[in-house]
Amino acid sequence: MDVSTFDFELPESLIAQTPLLNRTGSRLLTLDKSSGAIGHHAFEQLIDFLQAGDTLVLNDTRVIPARLFGVKADTGAHVELLLLKELGEDRWEALARPGKRLKRGAVVVFGEYGEQGRENETAMTEPLLRAVVEEEGEMGARIVRFEYNGIFRELLDRLGSMPLPPYIKEKLDDRERYQTVYARNPGSAAAPTAGLHFTPAYLEAIANKGVRIITVTLHVGLGTFRPVSADTVEAHQMHEEYYSVSAETASALNEAKAAGRRIVAVGTTSARTLETVANRFGDSQIESCDGWSGIFIYPGYSFKLVDALLTNFHLPKSTLVMLVSALAGTDRVLAAYREAVEREYRFFSFGDAMFIY
Repeated sequence: MDVSTFDFELPESLIAQTPLLNRTGSRLLTLDKSSGAIGHHAFEQLIDFLQAGDTLVLNDTRVIPARLFGVKADTGAHVELLLLKELGEDRWEALARPGKRLKRGAVVVFGEYGEQGRENETAMTEPLLRAVVEEEGEMGARIVRFEYNGIFRELLDRLGSMPLPPYIKEKLDDRERYQTVYARNPGSAAAPTAGLHFTPAYLEAIANKGVRIITVTLHVGLGTFRPVSADTVEAHQMHEEYYSVSAETASALNEAKAAGRRIVAVGTTSARTLETVANRFGDSQIESCDGWSGIFIYPGYSFKLVDALLTNFHLPKSTLVMLVSALAGTDRVLAAYREAVEREYRFFSFGDAMFIY
């Protein structure tokens, strides 16, 4: 399958640069996956498309300040690290820019001397954080080991910055606007952006309608936002991301499936987690579990748990467009995207929403 199948024209002016003042103030495009019918609504009308008995699945991951700016200890050259996956024992998978500067054994320092640079040697003090490159990967990927005194998460909060996507050029004044209101488990390098539209009051209104709300965790990393560089869909390989499903969530999913009730995923990360779990347990009862998901969903895939999906509008030729096309059909999704462009919907992380049902 050719990757260009999932391309479409997107004016740069439609890429949302800042979040709306009101989280629920965005627009909502609806797509009936059976008929292809498209509707245009306010996001707050989502509740009209949800039914009593539905199970709404949220990804409760929390974005960490995963972007670190430092310098090479030997040359003072500026380096950026984007932390993607915690590997244990202070080791992380990261993206390095520029990657060519960081060979195995290279040391990057952050804080104090790391902030001043090599040119100010007279004022050198011990860095707060050091990263030693242990392995080199493709496209700037590195395995680094951190050295420090104190608590790593506290140092990361102090030294790191919010890892906004590269297409967002505006500064984000409030870090919490790149977090969902239900973010609980730190570990993501990017927000599960479909969830940014909800407020506690709106979630309460949905629950009062009789919709059961549960959570899964998937820490968003390279697997979600790595661009597709291959010419064919089948040649692309997803990177693995950590997921976790609690016993309470597993029980709720089993009940919904047994009763034939709709399971509605909020975001592609929730959808990927649900389908990972569905494939893991097959026809057996779902159990509390965690692990690494490298699932790649594209047209031809048969969904086992996800019946409906709330999502934002995604990048052309991305794995996320492929996922929504697998759920609703490529032609219908691309037709909906063309209409969204014509009606000037806001795209990407801080943009408008789409509900496929």
